[in-house]
Amino acid sequence: MTSATATERSGQRRTGRSGPAGRPDRAARDRAAWFLVLPALIPILILSVGPLLYGIALSFTDAQSGRTRSTQWIGALNFQDLLHDTLFWDSFRIGLLWAVGVTVPQFLLALGLALLLNQKLRLLWLARALAIIPWAMPEVVVGIMWRLVYNPDAGILNETIRDLGLGDGRDWLTGFATALPAVIVVGIWAGMPQTTVALLAGLQNTPHELHEAAALDGAGAWRRFHTVTWPAIKPVALSITALNFIWNFNSFALVYVLTSGGPGGRTRLPMLFAYEEAFRYGQFGYAAAMGCVMVALISVILALYLVGRLRGGEDR
Repeated sequence: MTSATATERSGQRRTGRSGPAGRPDRAARDRAAWFLVLPALIPILILSVGPLLYGIALSFTDAQSGRTRSTQWIGALNFQDLLHDTLFWDSFRIGLLWAVGVTVPQFLLALGLALLLNQKLRLLWLARALAIIPWAMPEVVVGIMWRLVYNPDAGILNETIRDLGLGDGRDWLTGFATALPAVIVVGIWAGMPQTTVALLAGLQNTPHELHEAAALDGAGAWRRFHTVTWPAIKPVALSITALNFIWNFNSFALVYVLTSGGPGGRTRLPMLFAYEEAFRYGQFGYAAAMGCVMVALISVILALYLVGRLRGGEDR
């Protein structure tokens, strides 16, 4: 064996890129990768994938509450009933109004706040800390706090209206015309911090030299935002907006604490409707079918978002 051949084979064994000696190394790396992924994968399979599959199977049955009642396989009957359930489609419409009504203003306000917090301000650390306070509060606490704000007798909102001489105030959470807008305001306030943090991170990753170059070219504030800032934060903005829409559409705790779906179903979101069907009326199979429809909708939204992102990446 020549010295060159020996050196080549020795190099192959060290790198593991080819030859028999490389196969055990690659297999060992695969086993190590699975070993590292399993601690995170097992809880997902048990707590997310497992219940999802069980819920899909449950939607094809007539499962109801009660230990002595047997469960029968009924096929797609629950989904057929959903097609003619006007209450469910009303809740679906309200859920879309809620999701859009919260997500769009939430993004616009968070963008303005992120642009402000990206400036060199005095006590900037304090302003950033105050901006994320709603994010640190549980949704139940946020709901209870805003119920006190909207209290018709002693709430700070009605007290302010009376002090300004604008009227006697009103019962915001039980009025048919005001309940949904009042809840939307709370949703915007509660969700702004996470959107602000995401956009602020995107702004801080934008090279400052680009802004300086645009300013030297005579670009104003709006033109710098349009040509420099927005292209830099656009991927973050699209991602956080898509996630916010999904989170808002699936909201439960905040609206449940504020109105429990009232008055007269004006704030009954799809998750609240499914909850009532399952745990108030005991229709587990029917509620599972509602969950499947909502999962399908969210999957379609995610697919459209991913297709848009992929097409955008190809254009670039």
